[in-house]
Amino acid sequence: MVYLGFFLQADAEADGITVKSIIDIMMQGGPLGMAINVILLILSILAFFIFFERYFTIKKAGKVDNSFMDNIRSAVSSGNIQGAKAMLSNVNTPYARMVEKGIARIGKPLRDIDAAIENVGNLEVFKLEKNLSSLASISGAAPMIGFFGTVTGMIQAFYKMSSEQNVTPDVLAGGIYTALITTAIGLFVGIVSFVGYNYLVASIDKVINKMEMTATEFMDLLQEPTA
Repeated sequence: MVYLGFFLQADAEADGITVKSIIDIMMQGGPLGMAINVILLILSILAFFIFFERYFTIKKAGKVDNSFMDNIRSAVSSGNIQGAKAMLSNVNTPYARMVEKGIARIGKPLRDIDAAIENVGNLEVFKLEKNLSSLASISGAAPMIGFFGTVTGMIQAFYKMSSEQNVTPDVLAGGIYTALITTAIGLFVGIVSFVGYNYLVASIDKVINKMEMTATEFMDLLQEPTA
């Protein structure tokens, strides 16, 4: 996830232009700067993996056949409970598992059925939210790690200013590189992770809303008067 584009630095020379990549600039930050950048790179890869793994999982969970509840309604109304269970066993979604639990409790008080469905729903939501806390932690930790690089880089620069006889830009370059690069990378990782986290949370909220609608529709089905 840490791809700051093709961030280039051009140094004018008499015979042309020397182009430096982001990797070249990062390596000039010294061992501490490199260590911080490696940590941020690992966090970015982890955030990238969590986001896309959760994205496809939530997307799959949010798919609902428009005729799903109509088919269940027809089967239950006609007393074909086994047929309804067979249909549900072929659907791998939170909605199907909630309704399947409700059908398994048919014959018991409605309060017990509702509680059973709610318990399954809570478990499904917990599954959907897996690793989201880690993504949120990365969005907060990455900028802080970057700022830590800023502080250490400036300490390094001021130390060289106090210890060197002739202070030149080259003397200060390492500390300044550490300060700026780690901050930029940390902010980038944090911002992207934060946006990804909020997108996933919004997607889960949509799935939860559909789950609640399905549960309500199923409970209404059980309370419909028989013909």
